[in-house]
Amino acid sequence: MSQILWADDEIELLKPYLIFLKEKGYDVVTVNNGQDAIDYCETQAPDIVFLDEQMPGLSGIETLEEIKNLRPEVPVVMITKSEEEQIMEQAIGQRIADYLIKPVNPSQILMCLKKHIHSKAIVEQEANRTYREEWSDISYMIDTASTLAEFMAIHKTLVKWDLQLSEADSSMREILDQQRKQANSAYCKFISKNYEAWFNGGERPMMSPDIFKNVLFPMLDKGEKVFFVVIDNFRYDQWKVLQPMLSEFFTITDENLYTSILPTATQYARNAIFSGLMPLGIRNMWPDLWVEEEDEEGKNLNEKDLIQTQLDRFRKRYDFSYFKINESDFCEKITKQFRQLKSPLNVVVINFIDMLSHSRTDSKMMRELIANEAAYRSLTQSWFKHSPTLNMFKRIAQLGYKVVLTTDHGTIRVSEPVAILADKNTNTNLRYKVGKALNCQSKNVMEIQHPERVGLPCPNVSSSYMFCTGTDFFGYPNNFNYYAQVYRNTFQHGGISMEEMLIPLVTMEPK
Repeated sequence: MSQILWADDEIELLKPYLIFLKEKGYDVVTVNNGQDAIDYCETQAPDIVFLDEQMPGLSGIETLEEIKNLRPEVPVVMITKSEEEQIMEQAIGQRIADYLIKPVNPSQILMCLKKHIHSKAIVEQEANRTYREEWSDISYMIDTASTLAEFMAIHKTLVKWDLQLSEADSSMREILDQQRKQANSAYCKFISKNYEAWFNGGERPMMSPDIFKNVLFPMLDKGEKVFFVVIDNFRYDQWKVLQPMLSEFFTITDENLYTSILPTATQYARNAIFSGLMPLGIRNMWPDLWVEEEDEEGKNLNEKDLIQTQLDRFRKRYDFSYFKINESDFCEKITKQFRQLKSPLNVVVINFIDMLSHSRTDSKMMRELIANEAAYRSLTQSWFKHSPTLNMFKRIAQLGYKVVLTTDHGTIRVSEPVAILADKNTNTNLRYKVGKALNCQSKNVMEIQHPERVGLPCPNVSSSYMFCTGTDFFGYPNNFNYYAQVYRNTFQHGGISMEEMLIPLVTMEPK
């Protein structure tokens, strides 16, 4: 039973309200002055406090301050005859939950209780009910999907419900997880059937090499000033939890998904974005800028040079700046430099989420912190809110730049290892392998035996690529149990799933 503490010096006049609330199942404790309300809160934690603003002795505002010091988590609703703006501002400044003007009626009181005590349960109940009603429609969408646009719509719908049901009961979560598994299975079959055709006469969707040509160049050609921000390892659901914070400074003018190339890994996808070429094209045209799988140097050290090659190839004479942010101090430093920028194009790469994903794999503590997708989103949201990155976006808006925000690939939480045989020169990524004589008996893999047909380089003449689908990941038979123990439920990328391939591409204008 929810408990209400009601403080009012005319408490006897409120008997009809008290009877009404008790009939609704509430336990109402009454006091007739502020000090008694404070004394009660020293030993008890009511679910909500109704507080008269005008009482003899301690005023409502003074009482409010003391109660919030004692019980900051308890919502306090101020009830007053006054509509003075100063009093309202004082109450709001003291973290008041709500403000009601006398005379109030029972329905207002009841609505206030639903809003501040029961809102979470009501929202959860409504979300569960609505999802149950939509479940069959979503299943039909999955069963009949035959185009990339339809799978994008499915992915958006499932993310919407993932966010809404993040606090739902476990049965609803399990149903949603099963539906996402079903959707990913259908999507992986779609990619296996269509991916190679996209590069050999089929109608290819917008992919990693097309962003500059299709999005950035048209904006620059119109004389617009643009920041192109690439957040590594950034999923669509993570974008949705950051969107409200960015909407304070920007108007979202376009929110789309686009398709990462395979492998969904930085070496391939991000270099394809900056060069405007598939990986094979980079290696053929700019061999000094391409890094092979077996090379020990960093896979994304040549991004600025690759951007310049794309500008030159399309005969674009735009100056540009380039920043890569790996730590907060550097983010603060470059944000201070933005006022001096003269270039119409400014490229910023942010690596925090990628580091977060890898730390989830390497650190036991981080595994506890990021136990599931909801926790992964929450930590991403907390980082963005409290890091200099949000201030960087605010500064960009103040300077009047448009922003194109995207990523090179997403990530997926893997669950089941599959055994693969490969030679010692095969790469170490858990979601894709490239090498000679790859052998995997699982049906849930996609093999590309002629990599050149999809724009991928071959380390050797007989090399092929093999990709995990869904939530699988590769392990070697000689230490299979080790792989299963260490990497199960970690976030990985490189393979085929909606989370990895269908990624946000957002355009924002400063407010």
